[in-house]
Amino acid sequence: MPVTHSPEQTIASDRTVRLLDTTLRDGEQAPGVSLSPDEKVEIARSLERAGVSVIEAGSACTGAGERQAISRVTDLDLDARVTSFCRGMKGDIDLALECDVDGVHIVVPSSDRHIEGKVGTSREDNLEQTAELVAYAKDHDLWVEVIGEDGSRADLDYLEELAETSLEAGADRFCFADTVGHTGPEHTHEAVSRLADIGPVSAHTHDDLGLGVTNALAAVSAGADLVHCTVDGLGERAGNVALEEVAIALSHVYDVETLELEELYELAQTVSRATGVQLPPNKAVIGENAFTHESGIHTDGTLKDDKMYEPYAPETVGRERRLALGKHTGRAGVKATLEEHGVEADDDEIAAIADRVTELGDRGRRVTDADLLAIAEDVTGEDRDRVVDLLDLTATSGGAVPTASIRLAVDGEERVASGTGSGPVDAAVSAVREALGSMADAELESYHVDAVTGGTDAVVTVEVTMGRNDRSVTVARSEADITRASVTAMVDALDRLLAADQQPLAPADD
Repeated sequence: MPVTHSPEQTIASDRTVRLLDTTLRDGEQAPGVSLSPDEKVEIARSLERAGVSVIEAGSACTGAGERQAISRVTDLDLDARVTSFCRGMKGDIDLALECDVDGVHIVVPSSDRHIEGKVGTSREDNLEQTAELVAYAKDHDLWVEVIGEDGSRADLDYLEELAETSLEAGADRFCFADTVGHTGPEHTHEAVSRLADIGPVSAHTHDDLGLGVTNALAAVSAGADLVHCTVDGLGERAGNVALEEVAIALSHVYDVETLELEELYELAQTVSRATGVQLPPNKAVIGENAFTHESGIHTDGTLKDDKMYEPYAPETVGRERRLALGKHTGRAGVKATLEEHGVEADDDEIAAIADRVTELGDRGRRVTDADLLAIAEDVTGEDRDRVVDLLDLTATSGGAVPTASIRLAVDGEERVASGTGSGPVDAAVSAVREALGSMADAELESYHVDAVTGGTDAVVTVEVTMGRNDRSVTVARSEADITRASVTAMVDALDRLLAADQQPLAPADD
């Protein structure tokens, strides 16, 4: 449901705009992020599925390990152009050539602060060196983009001269770089407009002022046809402009398609898992809350018209809509969530359940599916026999292999199993799966350690979401022991899922 376009629209819908992803290079420069060759390959494949046009696979000059990773990506024979970042040195271009990349990004200083203070050269020598580097790379049949580092703080007349020199030497395009996230959209538009009059121009923006997307769109409006991004907005300091945000903004607001939007959420999850950087819940497009509704007014409106409180359908970016439970949940949300779990209740019962949910939320509790179902059972008087119950758990760690043993009651039958894993929680989960057998196959969709109190008697809250046969359920449990909290939550979630299926479990050894 795109916005209505006006004659004053600054980005025409027939524009061709492509995205360059630099998650594997600039994104990896975020503090604490280090990607293995296997992880770079996995992310590159995900970027390819999304239809990203250019993948900057790394910086070949970093070291032998980085060159191995870049080579692994180039060996994939992707449709996307695979490139390497190069400093203003011929040796960096030679190292990139060893990786068999399709192209290079040659970064050269453009502001006096960088020309004189960082590199220690002059404007004239910088132009001469840039021309030599471009010619050298083109002599080796490489696609070449010159990045004018710190372009947003450069003298615009000199920036134009640097772009002209680069393109005349054979560069395929010149990149306007807001390296430190310094500028605003007006200056970006002016600079890129002047550069676009010279030749093909790209934009590289950062989010230090929260203007990453704004500056990227200003650059496109001014004539840029390639935007540098990172998945999840990873990058140094406040990060680079987020690929998913640029893609959906161009599509929804301007009707300009850059890639396969339905791949965005899985791409974001892939990068999050590989980097260990969790997605902020309020993050646009990919955050947990982006398509989650708790407010009674919003939930009621969304149930009546799914476009009421959403700019675009969650399926557009590979998401699903979710109704959350809490102090703001109204009767419509309670009724809809109960129906999802196959629970029937009349209007009076729904009103009572909604009141209980509000009371729980007022006490500062996050209300999970399990909480709602327990309240519903109490209000309706529908007693339910547990399918799976945790009787005993023992876990040990500190040795060579963490181990766990578990005792469950499954449909009234006692089952005992043991397991090993990378840690006590992993070992205990393996034991649960061993005890339940193949019929208890369920996917752990999310696992969060939500809160830890202070002191030696600290209590941890673990929240899990598990899915099985197109159903999912969220359970939170608090314990002094994180292993017990995790296993109790998972067993309770499995119990709810299996009860919903209303079918007996097969023997554990099937």
